[in-house]
Amino acid sequence: MKKNIFTLVTLIMVTCAFSFGQSKKASIAFATEKYDFGKIQESAGQVSYDFVFTNVGGEPLVISNVQASCGCTSPNWPKEPVMPGAKNKITVTYNPAGRPGKFTKSITVTSNAEPASSTVFIMGEVIPKEPTIEDKFPQDLGKVRMKTTQFAFNAISPVKVSTSSAELYNSSDSVVALGVKNVPNWMQVKIIPEKVQPKQIAVVEVTYDAKAKNDWGFVVDKFDLTINGVPAKARMTVTGNIMDDFTTLTPEQKANAPKIVIDSAVYDFGTIKSGDKAKHDFVVKNAGKSDLLIRKIATSCGCTATNLKSQVVKPGESTVIAVEFNSAGRTGNQAKQITVISNDPENPKMMLNIKGEVIAQ
Repeated sequence: MKKNIFTLVTLIMVTCAFSFGQSKKASIAFATEKYDFGKIQESAGQVSYDFVFTNVGGEPLVISNVQASCGCTSPNWPKEPVMPGAKNKITVTYNPAGRPGKFTKSITVTSNAEPASSTVFIMGEVIPKEPTIEDKFPQDLGKVRMKTTQFAFNAISPVKVSTSSAELYNSSDSVVALGVKNVPNWMQVKIIPEKVQPKQIAVVEVTYDAKAKNDWGFVVDKFDLTINGVPAKARMTVTGNIMDDFTTLTPEQKANAPKIVIDSAVYDFGTIKSGDKAKHDFVVKNAGKSDLLIRKIATSCGCTATNLKSQVVKPGESTVIAVEFNSAGRTGNQAKQITVISNDPENPKMMLNIKGEVIAQ
C-alpha cells in the first residue's frame, strides 16, 4: 500500500514538474490569424494591418524573423523581447501596384515560442487603376510616346514576308509629321497616318523580307523614326529568328529529311595559359536520307572562330566544324557557344560548347 502511494505521489510530482516546465516556454497567441482587406483601390497605394499578439507563455518571447510569401508584402515586427502576458503587434503592409485581382499572402513568424513557427494571412481584391497615357505608352520619344520601340519576330521564314506593328501616341499639343530613315533594304516601314493630330494614335508597321536579308538564325536590325524631320530619342530595333518553315512538310518528307548528328556537343580544353589557343574539330554527320545543309554557324564571342569544311553533307557522310578559341586577355573559367543552323526539321538549331580554364602567364 505504501509503495502504491509513493508511486502515485512520484507520478503527480513528475506531471506537475512537466507542466511547470511547459508553462515557462514562450507562446504566441494572435487576436486574429487572418485579415481580409476587402476591395482596395490600386491607385490608393499601400495598405497595412496590425496583427496583435500576446505572449501567453512563461518566458520572454523573441521573434527572430518574419517572412512574407511575396515581395509585395512587407512585415515589421518588434525586435525586443516581449515579456510574458504582454501584447505587441506585427504590422503587415501590402503593395497593390501592378497586382490587380484577388490575392492571398502568408506571413510566417519564427520565434522561440512553442511551436517555433506560426503563420498569419492577409487577403483581398485589388481594383485596378485606370491606366494613364504613360502606362499605355511607356516609351518617351519626345513629342510622341510608343508602347515599345522593339519589333520582335519570333520566327521568320525566308519564303514568307512577316509583319509586326506597334502603336504610337502624339503626346504634344500640335500636329506631328512622322517618317523613317536608315531602313535596311530588306524591310519596309509604314506609318499610318504619317501626320498625327494632338492626343491621337498612329501605327508603325514593319514588314520583313528574310529572303532579301539573306541570313539565318538570330538577327538584329535598326532604323530611325523621325518626328518633324528629327530622329527620335531612341532607335527602333527589329529582332527575329530566320529559320526554315517545316510546318508544311508531309510525313513522307519528314521521313526523308536530313538528320544532323554530332557525337559530342561539348569540348573541354582543360587548362591553358592566357594567350594560348584551344582548337577542336566537331564532326558533323548526316544520318538522314537527303542532303544536310549547314545554313549558318555563329559564335557567342569574337574570341571564338570557326571554319566549316563543307556546307552540304550527303546522306551517310560527315563534315568538320573546326573551332579555335583565342584566350588572349582572358583568365578564369571560360564557356563559349557555337550555334549551328541547318535544314534538319527535328533539330534546326544545335548548340555546341567549348569550355575550360585560362590561367595567367
